[in-house]
Amino acid sequence: MASAAEQLAANMNMGSFAKATELHKRLLFTLGALLVYRIGTYVPIPGINSEAFLAFFQNPDGQRGILDMFNMFSGGAVERMAVFALNVTPYISASIIVQLMGAVYPPWEKLKKEGGESGRKQLNQYTRYLTVFLALAQSFGIAVGLNAQTGLVDAPGIFFIVSTVVSLTGGTMFLMWLGEQVTARGVGNGISLIIFAGIVAVLPGTIARMFGLAQEGQISAFALLFVAAMAIAVVVFIVFMERAQRRLLIQYPKRQEGNRMAGGERSFLPLKVNTAGVIPPIFASSLLLLPSTVAQMTANADLPTWMSWLPAVTAQLSHGQPLFLILYGLLIVFFCFFYTSITFNPEETAENLRKYGGFLPGIRPGKRTAEYLDYVLTRLTVIGAAYITAVCLLPEFLIAQMPSVGYFGGTSILIVVSVTMDTVAQIQSQLLAHQYEGLIKKAKLRGRGGRGTPGRGSPTPARR
Repeated sequence: MASAAEQLAANMNMGSFAKATELHKRLLFTLGALLVYRIGTYVPIPGINSEAFLAFFQNPDGQRGILDMFNMFSGGAVERMAVFALNVTPYISASIIVQLMGAVYPPWEKLKKEGGESGRKQLNQYTRYLTVFLALAQSFGIAVGLNAQTGLVDAPGIFFIVSTVVSLTGGTMFLMWLGEQVTARGVGNGISLIIFAGIVAVLPGTIARMFGLAQEGQISAFALLFVAAMAIAVVVFIVFMERAQRRLLIQYPKRQEGNRMAGGERSFLPLKVNTAGVIPPIFASSLLLLPSTVAQMTANADLPTWMSWLPAVTAQLSHGQPLFLILYGLLIVFFCFFYTSITFNPEETAENLRKYGGFLPGIRPGKRTAEYLDYVLTRLTVIGAAYITAVCLLPEFLIAQMPSVGYFGGTSILIVVSVTMDTVAQIQSQLLAHQYEGLIKKAKLRGRGGRGTPGRGSPTPARR
């Protein structure tokens, strides 16, 4: 029999959406914040020659290393060298570093486990400080690199370097603040929605380039249809795998409360197939594309003898090369297991179950439960790593065959689908909460009416 929440969710329609005024305000705030973000991606940093930089960025061979990925995440802000060119990349890196340190650094681990809400706020503050440091370092490197290139800067010098560092760091901090505001006052995770908006903004240009290649005869109509069918199949496959989970039955024992027996409930511990999310392909692609980015920046410079190997390695680590595909797959698998081990601790989960009286039927609480959780999670991670590797490697073959289309890999598809599913789920939860509020108000009105209005057959109150 369906639960009350499932019955309410089944009855949700456009009528219930029209009545949810609070949800309307949240959606409008989210759309307004994303509009501000998109406007900022077209505002260039002071002193940059936008046309010269665009020509420098769009080189004929179409290989720009890690800049392609950053440009895709930022919605084209990198190729325009806008104030939002760094996007929220420093914040994501800082969040991952703080999360990893929370598992290996004892003081932060104590804050994470025992600090509660105040500990979480303290770790968030550390994340902001680290974001500022990373943004300053990255923006300074970009400023020095641009200042050294001939023709890209109108007036090279220390003033350009300082203004660039301030502009790029300020843009990142503004996006971090904007993402937090969307999370608190809008719908969905603000940082994820900013990345989502950047990826979706690049998608129409990618589709237009594909149709242009088809019109020019560089790709056939059959190949175009195959790519479209493959994209739909990949999206369906991602939705299926992201919703897949292993539900472990948790049993709570009965206990005596006065003259009656209480407890004995059952619940489920859901373990996702893809526990690591989109972090493994982002890490793997960043590491592999770093040499080609360095080679791109030093293309016109005289390399020292100890760096003479860089051009040969860069050629092998480009999209579609066998070495790139093999290392990309291996790194994805490694980061899937590594990040899963950081985010999910079987010993801690088993201890929490034992503390609250829960147990897995047929398995002893404590160490045996932790071993069983690790056993199940390892096998789920094997499936999840194979799924992410397949999704990320499949588009690489497409990029190798059609490099002029641009960079739109499996990582971007994973992000778009995951953020869409999460946002839709939050909208549904908002509608569900609104329906609950409506039922509570109706119940209160009926209660007041029952107390204040005499029912049929009841005696009429005597007049004084």
